[in-house]
Amino acid sequence: MNAQDYSEIFKAFSHPLRLKIACGLLHKGKCNVNTMVERLGVSQSLISQHLNILKNCHVIKGYREGNVIWYKLENELAVKLLQNVELNLCE
Repeated sequence: MNAQDYSEIFKAFSHPLRLKIACGLLHKGKCNVNTMVERLGVSQSLISQHLNILKNCHVIKGYREGNVIWYKLENELAVKLLQNVELNLCE
């Protein structure tokens, strides 16, 4: 891993909502937008905007199952960083 890789991950985690989404995905394994809206109490459009940033930073990927898109962490560096940070964001 180089400095650019770390920079992209830190950029992805630079907003509290994106950090909460990533933390939730770490603990739950996968999640869809509707569940994120319910749990985080924000609009679907706001969740979608932040999911796009996380996807563009190569932190998450979306997988379609029927009409539902499930998101999960796909970046090992992001997972390691989240595991090493003691945050109580998903409780």
